[in-house]
Amino acid sequence: MAMTSGPDGLGTRMRHVLEIFETDIAKFLADIGLDDYRPRYSPVVRALLARGPLAIRDLAAEIGVTHSAASQTVAQMGRAGLVALEPGADARQRIVSLTEKTRGLLPLIEAEWTATTEASEALEAELPYPLRGVLAAIVEALERKPFRQRIAETAAARELLER
Repeated sequence: MAMTSGPDGLGTRMRHVLEIFETDIAKFLADIGLDDYRPRYSPVVRALLARGPLAIRDLAAEIGVTHSAASQTVAQMGRAGLVALEPGADARQRIVSLTEKTRGLLPLIEAEWTATTEASEALEAELPYPLRGVLAAIVEALERKPFRQRIAETAAARELLER
């Protein structure tokens, strides 16, 4: 039986696929002169383009990540000069906005988004199952019953929890 944390585990495979995507996208970004731009920045840029300046908490909710993950990405983007941070109404709140540097790069960034979308669609056409559909089904199943609960319901987990 394969363990989830082993080389054949579901989590390991998902991380590996994501690593392949992000590595190749980052290489393409460098090829087109966007050396300081990372694939993880795109959801932030898209959200700020669509909604305007946002508090990190609202940005995290908008892009579907934790506050911590959004804060780390925003910090990286700030160091690269891609976003600016201003204090919000609450002393703990920071408002994120795009810089002029990012706005100047938008034609390149948007062209990369288009190219990446086309490449993703071509890849998905080669697969025996629609990847987006499978991923959506996984999210829906985990929303119905969280993975933690699924683990706890196994015989092995019950044995561990009874110790």
